Amino acid sequence: MIAVTGAAEGIGRLLVERLVTAAGSGAVAEVVAIGGHGDDAEGPPPGATRRTADVRDPRLAHCLPGVDVLVHTDDDRTLQTPAKQRRADNLRAAQTVLTAAAAQRVPRVVLVTSTMVHGADPENPVPMPEDSEVRTETGAGLVGDWVEIEDLACRARRSHPGLSVTVVRPAPLVGPGLDTVLTRHFAAPRLLTVRGRRQTWQFCHIEDLASALEHVAVRGVEGASGAVAVGCEGALSQDEAEEIAGLRRFDLPANLVFGATQRLHSAGLTPATAAELKFLVYPCVVDCAALRESGWRPAYDNAEALRALLDARSGKSALVGRNVGRKEVTITAASAAGAAAAAIGTAAAVRHLRKRRGR
Repeated sequence: MIAVTGAAEGIGRLLVERLVTAAGSGAVAEVVAIGGHGDDAEGPPPGATRRTADVRDPRLAHCLPGVDVLVHTDDDRTLQTPAKQRRADNLRAAQTVLTAAAAQRVPRVVLVTSTMVHGADPENPVPMPEDSEVRTETGAGLVGDWVEIEDLACRARRSHPGLSVTVVRPAPLVGPGLDTVLTRHFAAPRLLTVRGRRQTWQFCHIEDLASALEHVAVRGVEGASGAVAVGCEGALSQDEAEEIAGLRRFDLPANLVFGATQRLHSAGLTPATAAELKFLVYPCVVDCAALRESGWRPAYDNAEALRALLDARSGKSALVGRNVGRKEVTITAASAAGAAAAAIGTAAAVRHLRKRRGR
């Protein structure tokens, strides 16, 4: 029996639909869709058993008798939730899932984080081995949430020897309904780059993540570190990404890029921190070896995934990670110098905002 939290929408619902199909072929005995009281008035996909619980409530354990694998997808990856609240909710949910599974003697739990826990760095090899160390700082952004969730997974393995915990790390996600720093990056008039550096892109379509989670849940695939990476094969160069997106780049010095971004974030003008911006300008590409060696393959390549991202963002505009109306877009295709001037202007706007707040 395989249970899925967050089964009402998004990745969780896609996974439940795939597992129900697998149950129809005899590969899975039963599928349990776990959702909150206010979730999905239509109920789970036909063929799944619905059980209702809040993943942050210890009573989640009452939904788990007889479960062999529990896949936790009920996390918050939105830019709208305040960072402190999102961190508290995500950590409490992961901790509750692990504790409830251990209490009910569930043999295996699958958690979802991100390849971004490896950190973005201009010196990263392309690709990195998926067992590379987790070395990202636990800052205020989503990456910090995932690093702390992985720490909970490590502690659970030590505290509950009978519980196997597999962490699935997708590359930056693309697909319908997603609103992330990445999707907003490709909704800008130009693609920001750091002077003297060129980005290398790897994506993961949400359909491929659902497929990989099904593969892991049914087959029990696990990397040497207890984690497996999921993403498109290979990577796109910056030039290839620009050609597909029909966008040009603008280069800025690293100190201006990260300094201005952090000031904008501190002033509440953009959800992107300087640490998160690194993933848009420095590489973080992982080899996905364990899944590939087990026979799994993504349905999307990086070019197709980027086109899916662009389709989902069609008609929307963003600047420095903030959604804006088209009339608000001040960075034009004039020149990189004009873009630099605009970035410097945003720093001046922050100073003006702080003075107003002071008054």
